[in-house]
Amino acid sequence: MTRAIPVKNPFAPAALAAALLATTGNVAFAVVADADASRDASAKLPVVNFDTIEVTPLNGGAQPRNAIAAPVQTASGDDLRNSNAIDLTEFLNRKFSGVYFNESQGNPLQPDVNYRGYTASPLLGTPQGLSVYMDGVRLNQPFGDVVSWDLIPRSAIAGITLIPGSNPLFGLNTLGGALSLETKSGRTDPGTTVELGYGAHARGTADIQSGGVDGAWDWYLNAHYFTDGGWREYSPTDQGQFFGKLGWHDEGSDFELSYAYVKDSLIGNGLQDMRLLAQDYNSVYTIPDRTKNQSHYLNLEGRHAFSDALSVAGNVYYRKIDTRTQNGDLNDDSIGESVYQPSAAERAALTAAGYSGFPASGATAANTPFPKWRCIANVLLNSEPNEKCNGIDTTTRTHQHNYGVNLQLDWNAEFGGNRNAFLVGGGYDADRIRYAQSARFGYLAANRSVVLVDGPGAYADGSQNSENAFDSRVDLRSRAHTWSAFFSDTLTLADVWNLTISGRYNRQTVITRDLLDPDGGIDSLNGNDTYRRFNPAAGLTWSPSAAFNAYIGYNEGSRAPSAVELGCANENNPCRLPNAMAGDPPLAQVVTRTLEAGLRGTLWDSTHWNVNIHRAENKNDILFVAAPDAPGAGFFQNFPKTRREGFDLGFDSRASAWSYGAQYSYVKATYQAYGLFPGDGNSTNSFAAMDPAFRGLAGGTITVSPGDRMPLIPKQTFKAFVGYDFGETLSLNLDFRASGGVYARGNENNAHQPDGTYYLGPGKTAGYGVFDLGINYKPTPKLTFFAQIDNLLDREYYTAAQLGATGFDANGSFHARPFPKVAGAPGDENYPVPRTTFFAPGAPRLIWTGIKYRF
Repeated sequence: MTRAIPVKNPFAPAALAAALLATTGNVAFAVVADADASRDASAKLPVVNFDTIEVTPLNGGAQPRNAIAAPVQTASGDDLRNSNAIDLTEFLNRKFSGVYFNESQGNPLQPDVNYRGYTASPLLGTPQGLSVYMDGVRLNQPFGDVVSWDLIPRSAIAGITLIPGSNPLFGLNTLGGALSLETKSGRTDPGTTVELGYGAHARGTADIQSGGVDGAWDWYLNAHYFTDGGWREYSPTDQGQFFGKLGWHDEGSDFELSYAYVKDSLIGNGLQDMRLLAQDYNSVYTIPDRTKNQSHYLNLEGRHAFSDALSVAGNVYYRKIDTRTQNGDLNDDSIGESVYQPSAAERAALTAAGYSGFPASGATAANTPFPKWRCIANVLLNSEPNEKCNGIDTTTRTHQHNYGVNLQLDWNAEFGGNRNAFLVGGGYDADRIRYAQSARFGYLAANRSVVLVDGPGAYADGSQNSENAFDSRVDLRSRAHTWSAFFSDTLTLADVWNLTISGRYNRQTVITRDLLDPDGGIDSLNGNDTYRRFNPAAGLTWSPSAAFNAYIGYNEGSRAPSAVELGCANENNPCRLPNAMAGDPPLAQVVTRTLEAGLRGTLWDSTHWNVNIHRAENKNDILFVAAPDAPGAGFFQNFPKTRREGFDLGFDSRASAWSYGAQYSYVKATYQAYGLFPGDGNSTNSFAAMDPAFRGLAGGTITVSPGDRMPLIPKQTFKAFVGYDFGETLSLNLDFRASGGVYARGNENNAHQPDGTYYLGPGKTAGYGVFDLGINYKPTPKLTFFAQIDNLLDREYYTAAQLGATGFDANGSFHARPFPKVAGAPGDENYPVPRTTFFAPGAPRLIWTGIKYRF
């Protein structure tokens, strides 16, 4: 494998000069046309230049692109197919301006997708800021607003629309943008197509889709299977998807009933210690980290036109999602403990239980790199397994039932040569949730997997005879009801001006019942919270000609706290982890206000350009902050204000057989108030600042000041593409994506500096640039061969980082108490622990090929 040289500055003057011509208004790239398609100039235009955009999740409220005061990005299902991307998120990362990938989970189907500094993540506890819809159904799950990207049927996608900003028409959680997806039908995709693929690390795909029309009826079926051995150790993936749709249409009505089923097993072993990555780029920190999803989705959508001017659209849906996770982790509490030599009482317990082979004396870190005997003995004695066991295995079970109905009336009228488009609607969404969590102690094996131990002290339930005993159990039921009403009115004057006024009122009630503490004590999760708000929006566009458009827009959106955040929001009763819950006071909802303006247009009928500036401010942002009197713990709190501001530039064009373009995005995401954050891994934390002798101790905090940059959000991203068609049978597509470095979690004050002893790694990642190459060969109109090479130059790079304690040395052996005891240490800990930087490595060069045949 080629060792990568990180790109220190992928935004050198030459690259910036090209980027200054760029835009985010259109996403364009090489398209392989069918052999029987016209090859004239009009066929060369980017297929993503959609004429109209749906301005709500439901179909029926479409507006011309130039009437929308935002740089909307669109793509078709054919674009997704021809890109050879394995799923929707990889396609967005390659092609959509301002979209950035965090591979924190380490699985190709479980990324954090970021746009303009806002996130849609499958990880529970991550503050979510993007809403995702499919055929009018909100895919953000009720519990935590998470987005499981693996549940979206990749091959059934017909259209993709990304609308930026806090657009209130897309409901709760639309802080930074809304992603709306449309699925295929028998009328849009008739015929049968089979696709097979295979590549590096035993990656395999099989896909079959078939659609047809019979009079007023049409049908579409898709079955998809994906398997991947994983380029990292112990990281296989298996996924099965099914999607079907039955439609009925007449002159004025359209009804479609769709069903989706997904079952998968995803292993993504997360971030890795930088020193262990230097030894082996494929390595993982601890194992396993498994997610199993099973999902059912049922949606009935319809539209009826009473006349050319008046129509109604709506849907009724039901979703059922069952999720199970298992996370084998290092127990950080054991790093500062004596975990090697069993005591006399522990040896007696081991003997009584039938164990043998344990040391009678002399066990140390030097001769016992993976200790286990003290762990086993303390589980048997129910004494201090929370301190003497260096492994902990956490399991969760989540059952979600989500259903709702939405209705929308559209009315279009003309008067005096002007047009008015008015829509009004409402919706009701309800959910039922059951969530349970438990943890079990064990010890780490040589491959850093957690080996579980049986005995009275096996579970982390607070019963251990130790001052640091903790209870990780959660068992709750939750139900929520959300009522909403919305409207939008667009007035078009003289075919030049478009003025839009819109708004949405949301009222959400969340009721939670703690099954472990139903009487409502201090630790009870019982709660009854109601959130309500009206969010307005306004936009103005100006089109003096068909080739030029200017716009300015303002919108507001809001997000109610999730049950995860409400369950860990008490400064006097903090949580050790964001997903460990306790009884807490309510949080205020997040309110985002976005202002943006831009220009866009067309040159020479084949070149599209756009420039945009934007600023979004979050009031009462919900962030995980440090508990001053509880080292290593924290709680979710409303942070007064955060800000994301920047600009986008880009262009795309087509000339003869060539297609090309570039996009540049600048986002400055900052805190706009003072705050206290956990700082164990930060060299400038309060303990280290108090006395250099206290470096490496647990419990230190850091202070964030206005202007400090938020972690995991790159300031600059750049994307470019070039494609070439060799006649009608062969095409090549080369994509380039580059990103500036991001600050690590734990370095929110942007001040961390490694000292090489107690603090071992940097406080941010380096910038990087990656090339991807796609080849499509079509010897006949029905047959296509394809090959894809991601990370063509085999660069090693990192998409995310976090500061934290490590229990391993540079060779991967466990090492407790590596530093001597510190006299007079603050807090409960007096043994320093080495702190390092954990990186999320990007995938190395991956090659796969396949064949598609259309009957």
